Amino acid sequence: MQVWIDRLFHLLEAVLVFLLSAMVVMVFGNVVLRYGFNKGINVSEELSRYFFVWLTFIGAVVTFRENAHLGVESVVRLLPRRGRIVCMLITNSIILLCAGIFFWGTWLQHDINASMVAPVVGISMIWVFGIGYFASIGIGLIALLRTLKILLGKVEDSEIATFSGEYEETVSIRKRPE
Repeated sequence: MQVWIDRLFHLLEAVLVFLLSAMVVMVFGNVVLRYGFNKGINVSEELSRYFFVWLTFIGAVVTFRENAHLGVESVVRLLPRRGRIVCMLITNSIILLCAGIFFWGTWLQHDINASMVAPVVGISMIWVFGIGYFASIGIGLIALLRTLKILLGKVEDSEIATFSGEYEETVSIRKRPE
């Protein structure tokens, strides 16, 4: 199962690379066309904005899985193991609640966004704002699995160290030649 999840996230990382590369090409091409030829491609302007939205939300899911979001670790480091686990539980519960609210808001706006059409590209705006479904479900599932792992007592020391910002320090200490 873990192999398939890892493959899925490698695919998401490839999508992120594609989106960023396409944005660079479209924006750079438009800059050259505007300054060099006093013309631009409207489709590339609009698509680059939409790609940025998708890049942001897909990146948020990938970043959340890797525990790479910003956190206030200075307080958590002062706590004993049990206190860190309680903080992990509270944090993941709040994230799960926020993901649920985000999904609900996307759901409430679905009909409005589906009925609106992008001015230049002509696609339904649900293709742009519907990324909220993906982000809320992705982050929500990760937070739910982490919460269940904590409640079942199966959280590992490496996960606690990563949460408290100490994982990088322990890895660098282990890798140091003796």
